[in-house]
Order: sequence, then structure tokens, then C-alpha cells
Amino acid sequence: MRYMNDYEITEAVHRYADHPTLGPAARTLRNLKDVVDANSDGWAYWVKPRRAAARLVELVAGDPRDRFGDRDDVTAEHVRKAYTPIKAFLTRNNLTMELEAV
Repeated sequence: MRYMNDYEITEAVHRYADHPTLGPAARTLRNLKDVVDANSDGWAYWVKPRRAAARLVELVAGDPRDRFGDRDDVTAEHVRKAYTPIKAFLTRNNLTMELEAV
């Protein structure tokens, strides 16, 4: 399972701000991190939300060797599927947050 720390998530939000699919995906990941930070010991320590976000992290992080690619490989359908385990995690833990529309 890949991990993105606070800095990497913030960097992704800025990098993909105008990207049609990765922009919402990165902002959703940031929103999840913020909710987890506000309701636990923090994103770095609570494994369940990181597991729920594993697919989303893979989409946002991409291939580390391709840091400057256009990233047209991520579709809206990929992002919506990555949201499914996050929604389940939020429901099971009685948490709410905004999932950015794609």
C-alpha cells in the first residue's frame, strides 16, 4: 500500500488543480486527510482510512518515474471507483466530507 504524506497531498492538489479528473481526486484525498486528522491521531497513524484511499492514492501519485506527464490515463470512471471504499469507510465511522465530483 502506497502512502502519501501531507506535503505530497498538498503538492498533488496544486499540481493537478486544473486537471479534469486528478484535480477532484487530489482535493478529495486532501479532504479525507483533513477529516481523519480532525477525528483521530492523524492520517499518518490511522491505517483504515489509508487502506480505503489506497486506489485513490495510486491514481493521484501515478508512476513516480513520470513526474511531468500529462496523466491522461486517469478517467472519471477510475476516480469514481476509487471513491467507493472511501464512502464505505466514512459510513462505517460516521464521518462526513465532500467527495469532489468528477
